[in-house]
Amino acid sequence: MESKKNEPELRDAELAKLAPLAREIPNIDSAIAEIARFSAELTLPRGTIHVISDIHGEDKKLRHVINNASGTLRPLVERLLKDRMPPEQFQEFLTLVFYPAEVIGRLEQTLQSKQERKDYAMRTLDNLFHIVRVLAARRSLKHSMRIFPAEYRELLAEILHEPSTERDWSYVDAIVDELTCRGRILHLIHLTGRVIRNLAIDELIIGGDCWDRGSRGDRVMDYLMQQPNISFVWGNHDVAWLGACLGHHALICQVLRISLRYRRLMQLEEGYGIPVQPLDLLARTVYANDPAIHFETKGTGMREKSMMARMQKAAAIMQFKLEGQMIARHPEWEMEHRRLLHRINYQAGTIEIDGISYPLLDVNFPTIDPVNPYELTSDERTCLERIRSSFMASQKLWDHMRWMVSHGRMYLRREEHLIFHGCVTVDQQGEFLPMPVDGQPYSGRALFDAIERFVHRLLDGPVHEELDLLWYLWSGPHSPLFGKDRITTLERDLISDPRTHIETKNPYFRLIHEPWFCDKILSEFGVDPAQGLIVNGHVPVEVEKGESPLKRSGKAITIDGAFSEAYGDHGFTLVLEPHRTFLAKHHHFESVEAAINKGADIIPSITVVREWEKPKRVADSQRGRYLRQVISLLEELIQAYRSNDLPQR
Repeated sequence: MESKKNEPELRDAELAKLAPLAREIPNIDSAIAEIARFSAELTLPRGTIHVISDIHGEDKKLRHVINNASGTLRPLVERLLKDRMPPEQFQEFLTLVFYPAEVIGRLEQTLQSKQERKDYAMRTLDNLFHIVRVLAARRSLKHSMRIFPAEYRELLAEILHEPSTERDWSYVDAIVDELTCRGRILHLIHLTGRVIRNLAIDELIIGGDCWDRGSRGDRVMDYLMQQPNISFVWGNHDVAWLGACLGHHALICQVLRISLRYRRLMQLEEGYGIPVQPLDLLARTVYANDPAIHFETKGTGMREKSMMARMQKAAAIMQFKLEGQMIARHPEWEMEHRRLLHRINYQAGTIEIDGISYPLLDVNFPTIDPVNPYELTSDERTCLERIRSSFMASQKLWDHMRWMVSHGRMYLRREEHLIFHGCVTVDQQGEFLPMPVDGQPYSGRALFDAIERFVHRLLDGPVHEELDLLWYLWSGPHSPLFGKDRITTLERDLISDPRTHIETKNPYFRLIHEPWFCDKILSEFGVDPAQGLIVNGHVPVEVEKGESPLKRSGKAITIDGAFSEAYGDHGFTLVLEPHRTFLAKHHHFESVEAAINKGADIIPSITVVREWEKPKRVADSQRGRYLRQVISLLEELIQAYRSNDLPQR
């Protein structure tokens, strides 16, 4: 009796679920057409996914790797077109495919007459659309057309379907002629080149760490935000910048210090509009005669070398003070041994680390009060508050952070691949270690989910004390984004003994060589252990020492190939194709100018990681599961139309 009484309510709930879909699919025929389209899409090859990690500010190299689709675009263009034109012309065409904006900018200066532009366009568009047709055939037409720029979508679709038996080339000739007369034909070629790049990569996944070491993390973000289908896995450097944007004092000092260490102030001052004059003033007054030789910066630049060293030292001392304050606020972190400033013997010039005294390389600490070593001086407070105001007022930095958070996750599952940045923290036996989030301990997958919920709510207006967790995610021993027992910044700056510089990795990095451990991780995150592959970045693979990205277990791979020149200048892309998963290793990239003027390219070396007997179809993918759910809803919608529970339009 009770169930019958609830039947109308249940039916109302079902119809309420279908109502939004009915606004898009107004009748039975449109629903059937959608089912047919989705059913056909299930038969297509599974989309190609590119995974890049640990970019670390190398914007120019990243741009080239995306432009050449991690080296996969050149072989396709060669196969389709190399025999159709002379070598010099082919190289020029390849450069156009990789750098359409720059090449078109140059052509606007060299092709003066309308006839020259039209002749170039007729020849070039034919070749460009030969590639577009091949790439678009891997997707549904609707999916492909989403890649086309909105203003020219229908026009590009017309060219896409040329040639036909009923039309001769005069149809395209008329299009080109009109656009040439109106000065937009080279713009159309530029857009078509961008379409090729966007069609070559179905999804781009960034495995974390977009900032630090390299020159322009801001430009890395600018370029990533232009990509049509991108997902993001957060790294510890990313959450450090998020904390700085939100005004966390210690993370602001960390971002400042590392920007100074690698002479990357352009991204702060030009990129984000954050002046460092307050720190410059602090260095000129408080550290005026300090040689600061052990804070010497890397690289060269316009600013005086000694002043850069003093500024880095000033930022570092503030960072050490603020970290000491924060550790004292959080006894649950069990990091008291990392509060180091009160362990300095200022008379003897030594410091105690883990019960051992070491001589200091530098004993000039004009802002440290030995009685209260963690308190900022009035000069330091003034400096920090002015810089903090600039961080929090930077609209571009906020735009980047909002985008990164909205597109970001702690981990991703892509078919049989489990992708995260750092590690799953465990003890020596491989048992998951807990970490407190919002006052509750979490471990394993539950910890990743809790951190994700925490980060997503931060931009709604965090309490300042909450931001301390971002610092712990940056460098805490149980943080899955860090995965080491400590970060030895102070020791590397102030102690010569290399024993104090050691940062011990979490046992995860040893255990991923063991199949049983990988199976445990994969199962924890809902990936089939029989087929699964763990993918993480964070720890550079020392390829020059013969280290392999693929672990002995055959079930885990590290894709941090030291993308940044400061780390090693290699870099990897993991490419998930329908018939295989392979690793593309990228070497040094000379420059955009060399690519345009000399045809410089990164032709990666390829290592096949997995290979399938039959190419995977969309039906075998996460999108396939999604499409089957949509088809099921459409079937329900058809029934609702047939029973007249919902009116057709």
